[in-house]
Amino acid sequence: MVALRLTGAARPAVQLRRLLVAAASAGTGFLLLSCFGYALNHPEAADAAALRLSWCTVPLAATVYFALAVARTDPGTQPRTGLSAVGLGPARLMAVSALTTALSCTLGSLLALVAFLYLRGNLTGLPFGGAATDFLAAGRHLPVPATLTLLGLVPSVASATVALTLRPKDPRPATPLLRRYGRFGAYGSSAARETFGTYGRFGARGRSGAGGPRGRAAGAAADPQHGGTPTVPDSDTDPEPPAADDSLADVLPGPGHTAPTGLPWGIALLATGLAVQSYADHSNAAVLLGWLLTATGLVLAAPGLTHLCGRLLQASRPGALRLLAGRVLMTEATRIGRPLGVVCAVGSAGYAMTTLYAGSAPAFGPLTTLGALLVTGCTVATLLTAAVETRQCRADTTAALLRLGAPASMLRVAAALRAAALLALFGPLTLAVAALAALPVDR
Repeated sequence: MVALRLTGAARPAVQLRRLLVAAASAGTGFLLLSCFGYALNHPEAADAAALRLSWCTVPLAATVYFALAVARTDPGTQPRTGLSAVGLGPARLMAVSALTTALSCTLGSLLALVAFLYLRGNLTGLPFGGAATDFLAAGRHLPVPATLTLLGLVPSVASATVALTLRPKDPRPATPLLRRYGRFGAYGSSAARETFGTYGRFGARGRSGAGGPRGRAAGAAADPQHGGTPTVPDSDTDPEPPAADDSLADVLPGPGHTAPTGLPWGIALLATGLAVQSYADHSNAAVLLGWLLTATGLVLAAPGLTHLCGRLLQASRPGALRLLAGRVLMTEATRIGRPLGVVCAVGSAGYAMTTLYAGSAPAFGPLTTLGALLVTGCTVATLLTAAVETRQCRADTTAALLRLGAPASMLRVAAALRAAALLALFGPLTLAVAALAALPVDR
């Protein structure tokens, strides 16, 4: 009951994101059913039906990626103090996130089934004068097992992805430290050999015990036979200094802050993809392979480019505004860069594919338009959701800045400056990649 209340008692913005996931699932499910109907209506064109079904993997991946982004920003399933006491630990919250994602996607799949049956004429009658009978197989029997399998594909893949990504991480190291044993079962990490007499002294293996130099000196001072008085060394009992306030660590990373490591691989794949497309010689398979490499390179290189954009904002004697905007971009480079790279890849691929098929294929039909709108909408919505996640992660830092006297207008201007800097970097990059991807067609 507590889990259901945490899921149901959410803000309107959270419910809106869940409804958007349901809408994306409905669109993907309708595309899958339409490809299935085309295969039923054209049993002689098995290759064309398989190609249509394989293209559905793109909107499926976009929908699952969007569902994962929404699950990560769901405040109802975030770990909070006291939830473990009522049985909602990290594993249970992960299960709640996966269940919520499955429910949203299942709702979308049911909507897709209702729309598909309505257009087939199974509910009221054949609408639109039978214009959609080519890919709906209106006059044929619809197999129930295959239909349920296709409708359950999006909820199962999305919930499994959420459960795998949000699974609890083990805080212990991946490789346990190997314990090395010495004489008489003693263990430690010291490589120096010790004599047999060493084990006769109490605390010989401690760093500050009685067997060490400081311990023997302290023992001699405290031993009445040596004329000393019992004293307690104060070197090991000094209180530790209080820990520094690190509430601004997320905004102002230290000198050890490193850039994402995928930039070299991303640039290499991007250059390889553009080279393949340049020497494609009007071969559609080579152009598509080059675009796949280019898109993968953009996704891998985008976090590093976002980090570089943050560094450029702080160049040439920055003020407080540029310093704040640049450090935030550096810190959130991976979280923002990956969705931004996906948006760039989709934008450049859309332009390249439009130019590729210009004059060699008929105009885009309703299913192609639906797939393009679905992929574009999911990628843009994922980017906006990642921005919301970034804002949630910086909530404590923003509150600390406001307590220190930073005006709220400065935080808004810094956010606008970050958006402008990313647009100035990734906008021309997307146009350049799209133009280079369309070169085999223009020649």
